[in-house]
Amino acid sequence: MRKLISAIILLMGIVISGMAQEPEDRGYIVNVGEMAPDFEMNLMDGTQVKLSDLKGKVVMLQFTASWCGVCRKEMPFIEKEIWQINKNKDFALYGLDRDEPIEKAQKLIDATGITYPIALDEGGRIFEQYAMKNSGITRNVILNREGKIIFLTRLFNQEEFSAMKKVIEKELKK
Repeated sequence: MRKLISAIILLMGIVISGMAQEPEDRGYIVNVGEMAPDFEMNLMDGTQVKLSDLKGKVVMLQFTASWCGVCRKEMPFIEKEIWQINKNKDFALYGLDRDEPIEKAQKLIDATGITYPIALDEGGRIFEQYAMKNSGITRNVILNREGKIIFLTRLFNQEEFSAMKKVIEKELKK
């Protein structure tokens, strides 16, 4: 019993410390409360979208890649628990496939079953406006209707994912 309690305390500490990390500890170069860097993205269907044109909507940016196992794990949750619930609201969700050709991005879409739009982040130029060049993915950036960053995630942690969903829900009610 003592070992079980020690293990639970250890796990709680890991979860809490993982959620309490500062953005710079997670590879971000942006912070909650800042305006999101603007960019133009090319969707896989050829459509171009400029982030600043999405003002008035709550926006979720999901940085991903086909080689990222954690991304593959997280994407079906994003599809089911965020996109399908909010896609008909003032909400925009874009996956940004980091520096891969369209064929690899399509394989990722097929493997994860997602229906939200994916943009190709050629050379990782968009990613590098938000995070250090050599830092990893998956990561999500949530923006309010004015384009200000209100939530950042790194990797896939169920508690952090639930907190992100709550932030999105609260922002959509405003």
